[in-house]
Amino acid sequence: MSEKTQHNNILLAVVGFVAVVIIVALIGFFALDRDPDIMQGQVEVSEYRVSSKVPGRILELRVKEGDYVKAGDTLAILDAPEVRAKMEQARSAENAASALELKAQNGARKEQIQGAFSVLQQAKAGLEIAEKSYNRVQRLFDEGVISAQKRDEAYANYKAMEAQCKAAQSQYDMAVNGARMEDKLAAAAQVGRAKGAVNEVNSYINETVQIAQMEGEVSDVYPKVGELVGTGSPIMSIAVMQDMWGTFNIREDQLNGMKVGSEFTAFVPAFNKEIKMKVYYLKDQGSYAVWKATKANGQYDLKTFEVKARPMEKLDGLRPGMSLIIKK
Repeated sequence: MSEKTQHNNILLAVVGFVAVVIIVALIGFFALDRDPDIMQGQVEVSEYRVSSKVPGRILELRVKEGDYVKAGDTLAILDAPEVRAKMEQARSAENAASALELKAQNGARKEQIQGAFSVLQQAKAGLEIAEKSYNRVQRLFDEGVISAQKRDEAYANYKAMEAQCKAAQSQYDMAVNGARMEDKLAAAAQVGRAKGAVNEVNSYINETVQIAQMEGEVSDVYPKVGELVGTGSPIMSIAVMQDMWGTFNIREDQLNGMKVGSEFTAFVPAFNKEIKMKVYYLKDQGSYAVWKATKANGQYDLKTFEVKARPMEKLDGLRPGMSLIIKK
């Protein structure tokens, strides 16, 4: 074999070997050594806190952590003696206002009306006598028997008795008619105000018995029996198990076209199962969120987005805090 032929064979062997190495490397890069992108999230659930509008001492706790409650179930009972005292005050004020209203509606008592009528009759009798006396004195004055002074005195007495009779008539009418319309309206308004105070205290009394507003699971109970709780202080938290979703923090280069309404499959390690989920919320997490800096190589920064998705099918046993895995 010539030297040239031997040289060509060696060259072909080297080229073939390099080609094989390159092919194997490419296959390994694209198929064997490339791990899938994994995005991890967790299951979350809506919660609401049970609290009272009035301060009090925990008298009884009807539920404990882990109990499932329905709307209307009694959760806790508080002791608030100050509220009961305020109820007694409010009811006393209501009774007093009702009595004043009744007095205004009924008017004066029979004895007051009878007394005003007697005064009126007395004034009428005095007016009648004064009028007769004035008429006699006037005739005598016309005949020149008495002086003008006497006539004027009789006339003044007649007018005084006439005014007194009118005043007595007014007092009698007032006693018969009772209170003025304005006084009656004011008395009715006082009754309405007192009833409003009673209703307000009733609402506070209702707050001493805490009931569930929605069905769910008791996730936390904060105070113990006998402890004091202030106004608005949380007594317990209720997890609304029917309102469950998954939350993911995904870098924007991994979104891969994900948008509101998109569907994807998530793996649940706790059950070794996959569930279908649908995106309903997608928002960037702002400048405080985790960024991936790429400007060093002349590219751009990658921002992180919060993605929320709801399960499209029910998975029994799925609970808040469980991991959700998206593989791409």
